[in-house]
Amino acid sequence: MSTTGETTVISRDGTEIAFERLGAGPAVILVSSALADRSDAGKLAGLLAQHFTVINYDRRGRGASGDAAGYAAEREVEDIAALIDHAGGSASVFGSSSGAVLALRAAAAGLDIEKLALYEPPFVIGDDGFGPPKDYARHLDALLAADRRGDAVRYFMTKAQGMPAFMVTMMRLMPGVWSNLKALVHTLPYDAAVMGEPQQGKPLEADRWSAAKAPSLVLTGGKSPAGFHDAARALVRILPDAEHRTLPGLDHGAVVMAPKKLAPALVEFLHG
Repeated sequence: MSTTGETTVISRDGTEIAFERLGAGPAVILVSSALADRSDAGKLAGLLAQHFTVINYDRRGRGASGDAAGYAAEREVEDIAALIDHAGGSASVFGSSSGAVLALRAAAAGLDIEKLALYEPPFVIGDDGFGPPKDYARHLDALLAADRRGDAVRYFMTKAQGMPAFMVTMMRLMPGVWSNLKALVHTLPYDAAVMGEPQQGKPLEADRWSAAKAPSLVLTGGKSPAGFHDAARALVRILPDAEHRTLPGLDHGAVVMAPKKLAPALVEFLHG
C-alpha cells in the first residue's frame, strides 16, 4: 500500500468510518484517546509514515466518521476489524490512554493484530486515589443529559485526567480549542464504556486480557503518575508476550505534545 489520502470503510453495523492513509510498508492503525479525533495523532502519523502505511482514523462519533444509536464497545472493535480488512487482513495497532484499552480489546477479541503497542492504558488497580471517582460515568451522563457540554469537558479534565482547574480555565479562553473539545464531549461515555470495570480499583482479570496474543509493548512516560506505571506492570504480567518500557521526560499527553520522542520507540518495536 502506498497511496495517500482520506477515505472511508463501512463497519459491520453500517457506520462509515473515516480515515487518512499515509506512507508505505506494513500497516499500522492508530487508535485515539478520549476527547480526541485523528488530528491529535497527526504529527505522530507523519513520523510513522516514513516507515509504515499508517491508518489514522476518526473513532465513531468523531470528526468525519459516522455514529449509530445504541453504543457498545464491541462496535468500536468492529470498526478496527473493518480497518484491518482494508489494510489487507492484518495490521499492527497503536492506541493511547482509553484508545490503548480499545486496541487491547480488539486484540483480545481475536482480530489479526501483528503487534500491539499501548501508551498508558488508564487501568486503575489500587485504591490510592489514581483515576476517576467511582460515580464518574453516572455524573458524566447527567451533565450530558442536561446539555452542559462545557461542564462535562471540565469534569472529565479535572476528575478523570487530574488536570488542575486553573489549566482548564485557561483552555476555555482558547475558543478554537474549547469548541473542538465540546464538539467531542458526547463521546466521553463511549470511552467510559470501553474502560468499564478496569477503572474500579480492582486487579486486572487475567482471563479477559490474556486472550490478546500479539507481541505487545506497553509504554509509560517518566513524568506520568505512578498509577500508569502500576497498571502497565500489572498488564504485562498477564499478557502472554509483552514488555513494559518507560520513556524519560514524557507524560500522558505524549501523542500530541511529544510525538518526536514517542515515535522512535514505536518504530523500533513495530520493525523488530
